Amino acid sequence: HVQLVESGGGLVQPGGSLTISCVVSGGAFNSLGLGWFRQAPGKEREFVAAISSSGLTTTYANFVKARFIISRDNAKNMIYLQMNGLNPEDTAVYYCAAHDRGSVAIETSEYDYWGQGTQVTVSS
Repeated sequence: HVQLVESGGGLVQPGGSLTISCVVSGGAFNSLGLGWFRQAPGKEREFVAAISSSGLTTTYANFVKARFIISRDNAKNMIYLQMNGLNPEDTAVYYCAAHDRGSVAIETSEYDYWGQGTQVTVSS
């Protein structure tokens, strides 16, 4: 059974940077497609970024606008989201997710496994 645990969330000032992480256990990490989603209060969960099993292909939501970078370390079973130029609209619970097909995926319905989320708050 694949399990995902996020960490690294917190409070950051507008314009600041934060990197959140997710450790994955219980599955064949090198074959998993991985992604980050977020959910703000009162809003639907939305796609942020995704990376293929090889790490060679990535895709991002339009609102990221080159501010975020998704990466993975297949030796450590880790996925990361480096976030720069944060603004209050980025405040949300951020979730990492995984699926068994290895490709990039942008829909919540395509993911089989989810973490519990980590809170990111952007405020002065």
